Amino acid sequence: MRLLPLALFSLLASYASADTFLVEVEVPRLRVAEYHAPYVAFWVENADRSTIVPLGLWYDDQEKWLKDIRQWWRRTGRSQQKPYDGLTGATRSPGKHPMDFSDLQSLQNLAAGDYQLVVEASREVGGREVVRLPFQWPAKNHQQRQVDGTSELGTVTLSVKP
Repeated sequence: MRLLPLALFSLLASYASADTFLVEVEVPRLRVAEYHAPYVAFWVENADRSTIVPLGLWYDDQEKWLKDIRQWWRRTGRSQQKPYDGLTGATRSPGKHPMDFSDLQSLQNLAAGDYQLVVEASREVGGREVVRLPFQWPAKNHQQRQVDGTSELGTVTLSVKP
């Protein structure tokens, strides 16, 4: 019985020491004749792109369009199968969409170093766009990065906290 409080304390201590990794993606409202919500992939890679950590994927039932998220497909997508690594979900409608990837074990296990969050969006009968946000891992202090997309993505914000 005395082991339960110790185990609980250890679990909470490890959770408390985990870095926070928050991403917010804005899907812009486009005025086009035939609108389809974008497929979006999120991953982390190091400078030489040898380390890739899949974070998330938004897509609907049409897996045939996944290869249109070209960089994701080449780097990690084609070697995966359902369920895809990371967090998956349906495509999103226009608006701001916050996500918390803090609990992903593969992210918490990253070696210390410089990385980039990569967000790639592709729409059926639309365009494709990739944005990159640099960050250091693990976080020594609060890092907030933001980039504005030009077509398929609006503002993408990354917040990494120790």
